[in-house]
Amino acid sequence: MDVHPPPRPGQPSYGPPPGTPTSKGSGLSDVRLRNPLSIVLIAVIVIGSATAGLLASELYFCHRAESVVAAATECVVQDKASVSFGATPLLLQLATGRYRNISIHTAGNRIGNARGMKADVRIDDVRLDGDADAMGTVGALDAVITWSADGIKQSIQDAITPLRGLVTGVQTNPDDGTIKLQGNLGSVTTKPQVTDGRVALQVVDVTGLGLLLPSEMVQSALDAFTTHLTENYRLDIHADSVQITDDGVTAHYSSRDTSIPRGNQGNQGNQGNQGNKDNQDPCFAGL
Repeated sequence: MDVHPPPRPGQPSYGPPPGTPTSKGSGLSDVRLRNPLSIVLIAVIVIGSATAGLLASELYFCHRAESVVAAATECVVQDKASVSFGATPLLLQLATGRYRNISIHTAGNRIGNARGMKADVRIDDVRLDGDADAMGTVGALDAVITWSADGIKQSIQDAITPLRGLVTGVQTNPDDGTIKLQGNLGSVTTKPQVTDGRVALQVVDVTGLGLLLPSEMVQSALDAFTTHLTENYRLDIHADSVQITDDGVTAHYSSRDTSIPRGNQGNQGNQGNQGNKDNQDPCFAGL
């Protein structure tokens, strides 16, 4: 083993070669610590990667949620629907279990058997924390339903047997709040009213059809028609008001603190009362 003698007095000593680590740290560490730009860049990269991950998750879950709610709506109304959530990030809503400010818009082709009917719905405070009887609750639901005059005509021609073939046009009159069902043999004037949470068509006058169709028969047919249109509305939705416009009818519907039926994996095409048996509804099976 070689032993280097200590340097003679007056002879310079020799330090470690350049680049050799010392107790004070390496030269590379000194460079890093003396360069704040490197630290900032590393922080930006980390924060950017995390933000990109959160954004990707937000987009995925938002698209998934919108698709699920749209599918349930389309099953109920039998028409295309679009859904959007509010400004609150969906990931935060998922974490809290409360969903706010959901907007739903249907295409306007039909709602069930009512042709030419469109719904613009706003839902707030949805909680999917249900039990064996229900999936959860809806705090508030408000819907504006518009029904075009041409859609009213088509729906009556399809559904009301006594008037089938007799109604050739529908004229709305906002001044007196009436709807006139016009035909080649006469006309029936009705006045929409909210009765027991439903919009009913009250017969005001029958002209030219009195011998063929007494007003009592027309009223009975219209009552059966409007009842059939609304008997399968979900979530305990009820009518609050109705207004006649120049080209149709606009009604406001709402519900508060209602239960969401538990989904049934059965046939989603069944829209009758069977779908609501034991609080089961096939349209909510995907929620």
